[in-house]
Amino acid sequence: MKLELGNFYVKDIVFGEKTCYADGILTINKEEALAVVKEDEHITEADIVIAKPGDSIRMVPVKEVIEPRHRVGGGPVFPGVTGDLMQSGNGRTLALKDCCITVVGKHWGGFQDGVIDMSGEGAKYTYYSQLKNIVLVGDTDEEFERHEQQKKNRALRWAGMRLAEYIGSIVADIEPEEVQTYELEPVTKRSKEVNDLPSVVLVLQPQSQMEEMGYNDLVYGWDCNHMVPTFMHPNEVLDGAMISGSFMPCSSKWSTYDFQNYPMIRRLYEEHGKTLNFIGVIMSNLNVALEQKERAAQFVAQIAKSLGADSAIVAEEGYGNPDADFIACIVALEDAGVKTIGLTNECTGRDGASQPLVTLDSKANAIVSCGNVSELIKLPPMETVIGELQALARDGLSGGWEGDEILGSSVKEDGSIIMENNSMFCGDRVVGWSTKTMVEY
Repeated sequence: MKLELGNFYVKDIVFGEKTCYADGILTINKEEALAVVKEDEHITEADIVIAKPGDSIRMVPVKEVIEPRHRVGGGPVFPGVTGDLMQSGNGRTLALKDCCITVVGKHWGGFQDGVIDMSGEGAKYTYYSQLKNIVLVGDTDEEFERHEQQKKNRALRWAGMRLAEYIGSIVADIEPEEVQTYELEPVTKRSKEVNDLPSVVLVLQPQSQMEEMGYNDLVYGWDCNHMVPTFMHPNEVLDGAMISGSFMPCSSKWSTYDFQNYPMIRRLYEEHGKTLNFIGVIMSNLNVALEQKERAAQFVAQIAKSLGADSAIVAEEGYGNPDADFIACIVALEDAGVKTIGLTNECTGRDGASQPLVTLDSKANAIVSCGNVSELIKLPPMETVIGELQALARDGLSGGWEGDEILGSSVKEDGSIIMENNSMFCGDRVVGWSTKTMVEY
């Protein structure tokens, strides 16, 4: 597979009469963009706001982030989701860089939603404060889940994907400013020089634990709960095959933007043919029952061994119950003779003294930590709130609360907040953007 990503670097975003891109300026016709959003009759209210790095803006409840893109030659950006099923990872896709579509609830949140601050102390905790955000803030008539702590958020998330395709389409006939090429030879067709390098496989464990459909990550539109461990080309992940779900405490989530730009995949590509032989991606599932976890781990180990992997990197989306899948996978790989490194966050409690993962094993002796989900974060007020600040406390966001004997409510009268890192949107950045480090005492 050969994927060309044609990049356009957005310097500024403004509203105007015509949606277009020129000289680094992205202009959006708000009326046209909102018409795309409201193609779904379940969208009852919607607005589009621009939020830039350094703005005194807080967004909550944040539900999804997506990179605007266009597939050259036709076809959906997200095969099997926003259009017909087709192979991703081949051909050319155009991307608007340094910006994103951010989907925010106008009122109601759930434990899987989060916070993004565009400036101040909070900005350092999430990657998306660095991007120019095209913020879709809206509400729906999905009354059946309005007061549920866990929400599918389908109408808003799908509206975000349609908006990403609409914005991306404006560069369809423009030559990109930069083209990045991603290509791997078939595993059995590589040169002796490449095959003599240490071989590495990347094992991804996207969220797939919910047995009811509509909450989990999607692969080509297929709920990952139905998936068994599968060998995938890394280009498929970078080119729209994977969609973020609505399930998972927010700091642990992988947004669709994360899948589209997966930093660990890009890093392995950079080293391919130089220091290592990047075999590809094993996409594994997360399970509930112990037997299911062990079965998936054995599948992963068998695939890795059959592909000739000398080493593996395992990354999990989530924590708690998924830790059992994560550790089981590492152990199975090590037992198969595949040296393995793990990427995960920790849940060590507000005092940092609890066991970091639900289950541990002596063979899991090379784990990269991306921080503690329970770390307390205090943030000052922002001049503008996009969405509804009270959702952090009222709606059971995984890092917020309405009342605490000592700390009170997460939302203070002056607009300042206190919350666990859990509520920071994709804040642990397990995919590879993380700037966090751990200190040993």
